[in-house]
Amino acid sequence: MRKLPFAALPMLLLAVSVLGAQAERADRGPNFLPQGNSTLSETINAQSEFRIGVQAYYRFSYNEAINAFERANSFRPGEPLILDWLGRSYYRSGFEDTAIRQWTFAAERSSSSSEEILLRSRIETVRSRRSFLPFTEEGLRYVESGRYPGRVGTGIFFRQPTAVLPLEDGTSWVVAYGSNELVRIDVNGLIRQRVRGPFNGFDRPYDVARSPDGKLYVSEFRGGRVSVLDAEGRWLSYVGSRGIADGQFVGPQNLAVDGDGYLYVVDYGNRRVSKFDPEGIFLFSFGRRTWGFGGFLSPTGIACMDERVFIADGVSKQIHIFDRNGSYQGILTEGGLSGPESIRVIPRPGTNQGRLLVADTNRVLLIDPDSSIIRELGVVGAKARITGAAIDSNGVILAANFREDEVAVMCSAEDMASGFFVQIDRVIADNFPQVTVELSVQDSRRRPVVGLDQRNFLLSERNRPVSRQEYMGAAYLLRNYDVSVVMEKSDRTSLVKDDLAAALRDINDVSPRIVSVISAGETPVKERFTPSTLAAAAHGGAFSPRWRFDTAIRLAASDLLAGEKKRAVVFISSGVMGDLAFEQYNLSELAAYLANNGTAFYAVILDGKAREEFRYLCEETGGEVVYLYQSSGVGPAIKSIGTKGSGSYSLRYHSALPTNFGRDLLTVEAEVYLMERSGRDRIGYFAPLE
Repeated sequence: MRKLPFAALPMLLLAVSVLGAQAERADRGPNFLPQGNSTLSETINAQSEFRIGVQAYYRFSYNEAINAFERANSFRPGEPLILDWLGRSYYRSGFEDTAIRQWTFAAERSSSSSEEILLRSRIETVRSRRSFLPFTEEGLRYVESGRYPGRVGTGIFFRQPTAVLPLEDGTSWVVAYGSNELVRIDVNGLIRQRVRGPFNGFDRPYDVARSPDGKLYVSEFRGGRVSVLDAEGRWLSYVGSRGIADGQFVGPQNLAVDGDGYLYVVDYGNRRVSKFDPEGIFLFSFGRRTWGFGGFLSPTGIACMDERVFIADGVSKQIHIFDRNGSYQGILTEGGLSGPESIRVIPRPGTNQGRLLVADTNRVLLIDPDSSIIRELGVVGAKARITGAAIDSNGVILAANFREDEVAVMCSAEDMASGFFVQIDRVIADNFPQVTVELSVQDSRRRPVVGLDQRNFLLSERNRPVSRQEYMGAAYLLRNYDVSVVMEKSDRTSLVKDDLAAALRDINDVSPRIVSVISAGETPVKERFTPSTLAAAAHGGAFSPRWRFDTAIRLAASDLLAGEKKRAVVFISSGVMGDLAFEQYNLSELAAYLANNGTAFYAVILDGKAREEFRYLCEETGGEVVYLYQSSGVGPAIKSIGTKGSGSYSLRYHSALPTNFGRDLLTVEAEVYLMERSGRDRIGYFAPLE
């Protein structure tokens, strides 16, 4: 028998020692013990490939991670831990059907009931939202999930709320008519700010609206005027005064601002609506008796959408339509209303269309402005009087209950049942035992959940809270964002190269950072560019009728993964798809790849109309369709990327787990709570090798 060299003996003893230690630590992670027909070498190979896969996943190299986990699975078929990570990698790559299959296999083979529950919950959420009806569809109901009380016992926080204005950071301005103030409330119901107007204070504030440049307008019912505030709530000036002349009010109530910044004020006492330009200069009034219109009896809610102005009448129980010049267009609804008050627009992403959210006595209604179909979304208590309702950044209805001194919080029944979809995106353990956890929180429809803070998170190891948990920040508070631009290099855009260059220049002028510029020809190419060479990038390259949309979008999105948490792919298009647009990746896979990695899709159309595929990608990812030569230009839409919600959060803690010199997979669990909703995720990571 051949003898081992003396130098090899320590290595053999170390291997025997490690295997023995593995048997004692079988519950800790990827220290897979030989099972069934698997050999020692296969087990070691599975461990090695698994570690490579985890490291690749945390580097955002999802294709590399998939390959490594597939190899690990070939050595250890059916290992639940490998299948779980394989599913995660497919999910991040946009292949949700494949991810669901891997998670299903993992759940069926899991020996831990808690792991199986987590997997089943993840499967159900992803599967349901792939076929989920949008919130405007018949049958969707909202139920009360909490409330922001204006008083508790003898303590009074605010009185008689009349209106709500949600902000992008998850907070909301609440108009408190009874206590003469605006209060800004966060998602946990805590008052973050109070605003009482000018030196002499508000005089019964009733409604609040925001202009495109961020200014706030606050109507003062008893003061007979509208206060103008900056975005932070500092008082600037008045619009109008008490009286019956042009530009004056008697009991101004609801407000609306159109896309160009014009202000519309419901003058309740004078039974009319007055319009002002963005500088506060009176233009004209409308709503009196005219041909075809009998005049308002009790004007209440108002909303602007596209070129139409919708105004409710509380006595006639109707909603009337006018154009922006005050010309009467007809009746939207003649029945189905009990006492309409506020109207808010719920826009459809990527369009200038939407639905109307109407506060009607104790109900919240959804009205389609094209079909006039009324749907009841939810009911607050029988004694409630809802004077204002709005949907916040998290898809939650906030209803100002004037009679009960509170704001009712209403979630969809589906969201209440499914809770939050929590994913730990990345674990950074380079400075172990200090560990940083980056995670994302979404609802069942893939919308980011914003506004959370330290009190909403709990990290744990082995079912025990971690030591020194710190809330490091949230991406929704950031204004920086990254952009990757894709230029359609088709035979059609070859005829409008100057327009292509103009769009690229406009995007560059307003973007903090363009990460990459991709020419979507037959083979997508990443351009070398500087601000001075953008025109050359637009004019150069090969234009082809065989240009590729799918691979170009994937390439652009991949460039963004390691950068800012707010990010977008901006596609400059002629508005026409090529024959090879979805040759390798279909539309749903592209949408999933973008959405599952927090990347919005924006389409800049050079000419013609946007295709439905573009609108679908915008709706799924939170982007917009923009036309190069629209009146506002490309800039405002691109800059809005910085104000979009992001459900990405970062926390830090000190781990108490032994690492086995960096060889063990350590686990961390994150739980998220908000009112009656919760969600959790558990994932593993490796400490540095010692």
